[in-house]
Amino acid sequence: MSILRLLRWGTTRSPWLLHFNTGGCNGCDIEVLAAITPLYDPERLGVKLTPSPRHADILIVTGVVTKKVAERLKRIYDQIPEPKVVIAVGTCAISGGVFRGSYSHAHGVDKVIPVDVYVPGCTPRPDMIIKGIVEAVRILNEKARKIVQEAPVR
Repeated sequence: MSILRLLRWGTTRSPWLLHFNTGGCNGCDIEVLAAITPLYDPERLGVKLTPSPRHADILIVTGVVTKKVAERLKRIYDQIPEPKVVIAVGTCAISGGVFRGSYSHAHGVDKVIPVDVYVPGCTPRPDMIIKGIVEAVRILNEKARKIVQEAPVR
């Protein structure tokens, strides 16, 4: 199967999520996990967690980006195949939150990797995280269509 056929198929596929905690209080991690439990059941729509960045479509980042974890976050981002979308969940991931200005704080996620969707709050509710995932799926489909349109016809 050609890569173009795969990308055309990919515009309707189910997104796989990779959750990466960069540090912090774990409040947002608990809410992300709550958002994918049977209570909200996003798996019925095809949304699944994956343990490997090579299988992920969407990267969900929670917690404070410390200087030590910034390089690892960039490396994980680079391992995710195109098209990909990044969601920054929580105040800590977006701006550092209560840890802002700390000696180990390396700024928000968007200073390390490009972020497509922001889910603000300390801690954001699961329904807001699901809303962010829905927005990320929309962006993912747009990116996949753009890659297909820009690809040379053979």
